[in-house]
Amino acid sequence: MSQKNTDNEHRELNNIETEEQENLNCHQEDKESTENKGSGESKENKESEENIENKDNIIDQSVLDKKDEEICNLKEQLQRLAAEFDNYKKRTAREKEKLYDASIVETVASFLPVLDNIELALKATDNCNEKSIRDGVDMIYRQFQESLANLGVKYIEAIGEKFDPQLHEAVMHVEDKEYGDNEIIEEFRKGYIYKNGVVIRHSVVKVAN
Repeated sequence: MSQKNTDNEHRELNNIETEEQENLNCHQEDKESTENKGSGESKENKESEENIENKDNIIDQSVLDKKDEEICNLKEQLQRLAAEFDNYKKRTAREKEKLYDASIVETVASFLPVLDNIELALKATDNCNEKSIRDGVDMIYRQFQESLANLGVKYIEAIGEKFDPQLHEAVMHVEDKEYGDNEIIEEFRKGYIYKNGVVIRHSVVKVAN
C-alpha cells in the first residue's frame, strides 16, 4: 500500500512538471509571437513613415518646379513689356518729330507769299532814289531769310541747274543752243525745301531744250 501511494505521488509530480513545462512553452511562444508582431508593426510603421517622407519630398519638388515655371513666365512677360515700351517710345518720338516737321512746313508755306511781296518791293525800289526805303525793306528781307534758315528751311537752287521735277515746276520751255539739255534758264518764283527733304514749294521755272 505504501509503495502504491509513492508511485501515485511520483506520477502526480510528473504531471505537474509536465503541465508547468507546457505552460512555460506556451508563454514563451506567446512572447515570441508578440515580439514578432511588434517587430512587424515597427517595420511597417517605419516603412509608412518613409513613404510619407518621400511623398512630402515629391510634393515639395513639384511645388518648386511650378514656382520656377511661374518665375520664368514672369521674366518673359517683363522682357516683352520692356521691349514693347521701348518700341512705343521710339514710335512716339518719330511721330512727334513728324508732327513738328509738318507744322513747320505748313507755317512756312503760309508766310511765303509775304516773302514774295518783300522781294517785289525790293525790285520796285531798284530805281528809287529813296535809299532809306530800300535799306529798310532789304533788312526785313534778310531777317526773314535768317528766320527760315533757323527753322531748317532752304532755298531751292534753280537757275543754271538741271530741271528736277521733284524740286521744280516748269511753266515754259524754249529751244536755245546756248544752254544745255533741261537747263533752267529763268526762275519765276522761288521754291523752298525743309531740312528732311520735304518740298514746301516747288520752284516755278523756264527750261531750255
